[in-house]
Amino acid sequence: MDPWLLRMVGVVLLGGLLGILNSTMAAVATGTLAEAFGTSLSTVGWTSTGFLLAVTATIPFTTWAVDRFGGRRLWLIGLLLFLAGSLGAGLAWNVGSLIAFRVLQGFGAGLLDPLVLILLARAAGPRRAGRVMGLMGVVLSLGPVLGPIAGGAVLDSLPWRWMFLLSVPFGAVAYLLALRVIPADGRGGEGQGRLDVLGLALLGPGFAAVVLALSQVAEQGAVAAWQALLPLGAGAVLLLGYAVHALRARQGAPSGGGPLIDLRLFVNRGFSASVTIMGLGGMALFAALFALPLHYQQAHGHGVLAAGLLMAPLGLGGAVAMPLAGRLSDRVGARGLASGGAIVSLLSGLAFTRIGTDTPEVWPALAAFAFGLGSGCFSAPTMGSLYRTLPPPLVAQGSSVLYMLNQLGAALGVALVTLILQTAGDAITGFHGVFWLAVAAIAIVLAAIPLLPGRPKAVAQPVSEDLARTS
Repeated sequence: MDPWLLRMVGVVLLGGLLGILNSTMAAVATGTLAEAFGTSLSTVGWTSTGFLLAVTATIPFTTWAVDRFGGRRLWLIGLLLFLAGSLGAGLAWNVGSLIAFRVLQGFGAGLLDPLVLILLARAAGPRRAGRVMGLMGVVLSLGPVLGPIAGGAVLDSLPWRWMFLLSVPFGAVAYLLALRVIPADGRGGEGQGRLDVLGLALLGPGFAAVVLALSQVAEQGAVAAWQALLPLGAGAVLLLGYAVHALRARQGAPSGGGPLIDLRLFVNRGFSASVTIMGLGGMALFAALFALPLHYQQAHGHGVLAAGLLMAPLGLGGAVAMPLAGRLSDRVGARGLASGGAIVSLLSGLAFTRIGTDTPEVWPALAAFAFGLGSGCFSAPTMGSLYRTLPPPLVAQGSSVLYMLNQLGAALGVALVTLILQTAGDAITGFHGVFWLAVAAIAIVLAAIPLLPGRPKAVAQPVSEDLARTS
């Protein structure tokens, strides 16, 4: 890999890591923030929910804006929004201002997160997609694990405000490096039609409403609670409305017009398989990320920081596997590597269902490492194959779909895990139930892998030239 591309990958991943770390760090501080502001846990929970909803609602806009304003310019705007939100959250004077600044952070992260995929996919090209997605996977694997560790360390030694203020100097460095390294791509304003305002009004809020419904399922502990059913119904109506609008807009699209995301992407079985695998893989991974710390705290009596440190093998497994699997997939294709990884994850998930309260901690640590290793072996090749199936004009749309469905999978995983834990008779039964859920998700992943494209040299262009041109 040439030096420029390595610098580009490093700078983009530094910016992308900010959102992942900040989100997961804040999740461990709910009790501390409730005490600091003298409010309820449910109110403080909106600091995380508001961030997540802002991210989800912004992603569809990024699909259009990256070609309208250029990837470099949009990346710098996203960093500035995230920095402003971080500074404001660190200086928040009440819980309302904290929620507002976390939403601002979410708007910034909603620009940055899909742009990580878009910028790297465009810079790498189809031939190097696997190895670059593998390097990006290191951040995706370590970020959710390092966040709770960093959050616990900050809360143990510093005031809670530093969880947000520490992002400011790191974000400033990421901004300055981006100015030097990320090239102007010459796309701003070129070849991009008018914004699909109706599509944006339907798609962003629709996905955000579904994510809100899933978070309310987790908070209320019941699927039938009105707090979950109301946003779920609204989200379903909005997404159905977008589907009707997108099909109509595609048929009568003027030059450069058309829907925000063309639904004909899903006609390509390789694309549909890729986003399905990543969504279900995200659900299984977040189920493990949610359940393992609780197991260490409830079964072994560890604190937040110690439980976070014991989570490290899960992220380490993914960080080891993703670069290697991604690089290999550029040569041998995705199917064999992804199948092997899914089998390893499946077996390690089954191992978790045999763990009891008296099991030495070394065994869940080894199982977590194997689970992360297997997840990395199917995630990086799958992402690489997705970008090998898309022509350049459709990279932004494909990235947005992938990220939104991954977010949806993570939210669904957390909601289902919460329900399982709340309805189980005891902690260890709930823990086993969570990993049976993960095993079921990985089994579906294993069934979908044969639909991925074959060896890179044999991959024909699966998306019609007309679709690529008109999008």
